[in-house]
Amino acid sequence: MDHHTHPKPVHATIEGTSFNNLEGFFDEIDRVLTKDLTWKTGHNMNALNDILRGGFGVHGYEEPLHLLWKHHRDSRAALGEPLFEDIITLIREQEHIQLTLA
Repeated sequence: MDHHTHPKPVHATIEGTSFNNLEGFFDEIDRVLTKDLTWKTGHNMNALNDILRGGFGVHGYEEPLHLLWKHHRDSRAALGEPLFEDIITLIREQEHIQLTLA
């Protein structure tokens, strides 16, 4: 019996067709990774980093998270290659997040 089992990851899905600019992307992140907040999150890369870490109502702080990004090619086209890659890099730097691009 393995006493070092990891908790099952929380699953969340970014819908890549639901936004066409950076502000819309941040709205999608709020929808997917925050819940029951009584305040608005910052819409910038530092705030995104904090939300990815967890503790905003969907997954706990550094709790395992499987993040599925559907229609990521649409997101890449909408956000532009450099910005999309910056976001992907930021997500992949989170050791507790498994990112799947679909």
